[in-house]
Amino acid sequence: MFPDKKIPMTDTLQAQHAAIMREVLASAHRNRHLQKGRPFAAAIADDAGHILGRGVNTISQTQDMTGHAEMEAIRDCCHQRQLPHLQGLTVYASGHPCPMCLAAIVAGQAKQVFFAFDNADAAPYGLSSEGVYQRLGLQLQPPPLPIKRLDLGISAAQLYGDAPWPSAD
Repeated sequence: MFPDKKIPMTDTLQAQHAAIMREVLASAHRNRHLQKGRPFAAAIADDAGHILGRGVNTISQTQDMTGHAEMEAIRDCCHQRQLPHLQGLTVYASGHPCPMCLAAIVAGQAKQVFFAFDNADAAPYGLSSEGVYQRLGLQLQPPPLPIKRLDLGISAAQLYGDAPWPSAD
């Protein structure tokens, strides 16, 4: 849905982004299998890689349709920092942010977003937000901020389906 904007990456930065995304994916996996929630998680970090906010999808537990992982991470980050914005921060999401979450990320002035799985990955599991983008008539090209997919070698079937989760070797 979004063309990749160029985000400069050094090997150190790439490793930092990958480490945070691995934590996000592990949280999404735990949320699905231990808390019986939806398989989504998010984190917000500064340039040094310090995680300032975390969230998992809480819709199943709270019956609150705004309980998306990114929204929970934004709430946590803003509460922890006692600041009502995300200026200069990076959002990491297990799935491509839905329109509600992307709007909050943009309104909060985050610097960039990384995600692991897009709507095409989520669609076979009934977890795509593509239909919402279409119903709202959102044409987000170019995207409102740099947004890039990070591939960590974990498949959508491992997070959303029943394929075995990678061992922690």
